[in-house]
Amino acid sequence: MHDFCFTIPYGLLLIGGGFIGYLKKGSITSFAGGAGTGLLLILAGYLSLNAFKKKKTSTIAVVLQTVISAALTLVMGQRYLLTQKIMPAGLVAVISALMTCFYVYKIATGGNKIPSKAAEQRLRQDSCMNIKTGDKQGRVKLQFFNLHNVLTSSWQTLSGKPPVVIARGGFSGVFPDSSSKAYEFVSVTTSPNVAVWCDLQLTKDGVGICFPNPNLYNYSDDKDVYPNNKEWFSVDFTWKDLSDVNLVQNVKSRSGVFDGSYQILTVEIVAELGAPGLWLNIQNSAFYRQHNLSMRNYVVSLSKRVDFISSPEISFLKSMKEDVTKLIFRFLNQDQIEPFTNQTYSSLSKNLSYIKTFSSGMLVPKSYIWPVGSDLYLKPHTSLVTEAHRQGLLVFASEFANDFVFSYNYSYDPTAEYLSFIDNGNFSVDGFLSDFPVTPYRAISCFSHLDTKEDEEPAVVTIISNDGASGDFPGCTDLAYEKAVKDGVDILDCNVQMSKDKIPFCMSSIDLLNTTNVFDTSFRNLSSTVAEIQPKSGIYTFSLTMSQNIEANPRNKNVGKLLTLSEFLFLANRYNSLLGVLIKVENAVYMYLAKHQGISVVDAVLNKTERLSTQEGQTTSVAIMFQSTDKSVLMDFKKKKLIYPDELVYRVDQDIRDVTDSAIKEIMSFAGTIVISKESVLPYNGGLVKKKTDVVARLKESGFRVYVETFRNEFVTQPFDLFSDSTVEINFFVQGVKIDGIITDFPATTARYRKSQCYREMGMFRTGELLPFANPRLLSPAQAPYPLLVESDVMEPPLPDVKSKNSTPTKAMAKAIQVFSPVRTMVVLVLFFISV
Repeated sequence: MHDFCFTIPYGLLLIGGGFIGYLKKGSITSFAGGAGTGLLLILAGYLSLNAFKKKKTSTIAVVLQTVISAALTLVMGQRYLLTQKIMPAGLVAVISALMTCFYVYKIATGGNKIPSKAAEQRLRQDSCMNIKTGDKQGRVKLQFFNLHNVLTSSWQTLSGKPPVVIARGGFSGVFPDSSSKAYEFVSVTTSPNVAVWCDLQLTKDGVGICFPNPNLYNYSDDKDVYPNNKEWFSVDFTWKDLSDVNLVQNVKSRSGVFDGSYQILTVEIVAELGAPGLWLNIQNSAFYRQHNLSMRNYVVSLSKRVDFISSPEISFLKSMKEDVTKLIFRFLNQDQIEPFTNQTYSSLSKNLSYIKTFSSGMLVPKSYIWPVGSDLYLKPHTSLVTEAHRQGLLVFASEFANDFVFSYNYSYDPTAEYLSFIDNGNFSVDGFLSDFPVTPYRAISCFSHLDTKEDEEPAVVTIISNDGASGDFPGCTDLAYEKAVKDGVDILDCNVQMSKDKIPFCMSSIDLLNTTNVFDTSFRNLSSTVAEIQPKSGIYTFSLTMSQNIEANPRNKNVGKLLTLSEFLFLANRYNSLLGVLIKVENAVYMYLAKHQGISVVDAVLNKTERLSTQEGQTTSVAIMFQSTDKSVLMDFKKKKLIYPDELVYRVDQDIRDVTDSAIKEIMSFAGTIVISKESVLPYNGGLVKKKTDVVARLKESGFRVYVETFRNEFVTQPFDLFSDSTVEINFFVQGVKIDGIITDFPATTARYRKSQCYREMGMFRTGELLPFANPRLLSPAQAPYPLLVESDVMEPPLPDVKSKNSTPTKAMAKAIQVFSPVRTMVVLVLFFISV
């Protein structure tokens, strides 16, 4: 308990006591003494509180409050002994004695305990930092929303409180919109304080239902139930008619396995599902009036059970103003016409004083706040939120979904998008309307206002890059590596390839067709088939160049410089934050180059690493590890240089379900770390997880470090159980599986997660949790299990001896490239990369 929690009330008590003494006996002395000491104590409490918010301790406050309480104990104690009166001398003496003991205890135990930044976000409920938690189905629930924070709020919302989350149609990113399971799943995965959204429609007999559109066609199976109907609007059916109609998923990127399992719900049923807040959205009220149905009358009858009512129709909101106070004006697309004013919604957004006359807030598409260009890059944010707050209007942002296309600026990370609306230093929206409420809920609770300091208890997981920050820049370029370091990576990787003139450099694939646009250039005639490497034809690095044409982030696809291994090592050595580098060499490349080019890739790599450490004035500050899918390559490293098993990393190049004891024993003879795929840990079929494997646990029990690859932010790389949220995925693998390292295209996402202890205390999804809710008829056929990794998979023949050859370029190569020296080759490579 913090001292200011008691010091300020203690001071107020003394002021009140002095004032009462003055009123009863006219004692100026009592009033002056009480007011003086009380004000000094309030000052001490204020100083202590301010220091606490700055993560410091106020010495002045500690001394002042202790001295005052001790003095009052002595003075009022003596007075009590003389007068034997409990009021006020005895009472003040006892309270002051207790406070003196409390202050002495705080001094002895080091003062107020300063929480980490993540813990501070986690404990926003009251100034004395009480945690209010509850457990539901094995999940820890931290309550954040609608709880007043007596500390100075860091939120730039209208109320100063954290933004709220509204789940559109429930958890409609997973289950069919407005289904019972979608609504129930909100409180299971987030907080009881997250409100649910209901698009109100009316049936022919005036029953209110939650359904996303007046036309039932695209969101239900009514066309199958009533195939002879010509129209499928809600007003064409009575509530009884709809009893056999089930909901379906209408977003193609989402799983349809839950279709046909959940019925349409009335608003009353949704209100009884236990949701703490209900938001009704009313559109097309004129349409229902044409069918002699009154949206207004229905809403008025429910108003006491509804927290917010939104509508894009000004006439409807004006008609409701006398009966309901929580009215929100919903903005549609900027060029659409609002029927009552005959103005576009864009023009109405510039007349906020008028909006204030009939509503208490506004719900706007996110593009009104952060416009996005046709190239999917952000434009400067507007002043809409600031201006609305100036008018006293709440601002809620809509159109958020983890599986929708959003700006490249967010690196496919939905959490980063939410944070840009609440933690940008300029404004904060008052809430989000989202199909995936778990993501904004956790962004608000755990990731907002994170500073640059690490959490007191950061997650124990190593971040390894995959060709640098290759999700943002072309892999293996200087920009990708520098971005990875800036984003918090621990280990930089270099996948070693060889150029024609025996220069090792970093590139993700030996075949340029896999990662570049080389086929569209004049060098496509260099295509050849090398059976030792792959069965199909390719254009190989040792024949031509290093070039990259990654379209993950179009603006950056042709920027950056590819690095030689020497340049890579020099770059890594500049950053003290790095723990090490990971150099990858594959057997197929080694075998071919040793046989046909007279090149030992292992020798070339060791030469560069040793040269770096022996350069004048150069010291190697980062550890160097070597990775391969082939035992023989790692054994060659071990034979030619004194390398400990911890420095050798064995990568399993197939999805597996388990590892035999003999295979584990074999790998232990040469490597200390194993890399496996995500699917080897969490296999899924048709987008749904059945259960996780025990591969990681077995490998860790044997003493291995276990790294898992490859983590990406794009939602298509995750099973539906992970809610299309890369941070949920990371949390599961770190907390649930206990992996040692994450290999990722986006190091920033894992680095941000690692800082937030709050997130890690929120619990994880349970494997196979969604499967029981699926329609059995729609599940994909069971797939054959992944194979076991057995000893024979690990065993490899020794590498061949390298036979030096003076290779002569073919006529085509000589004509196309005309390179005869290492320097000229590197120039051609760089120029080619820049030109594309």
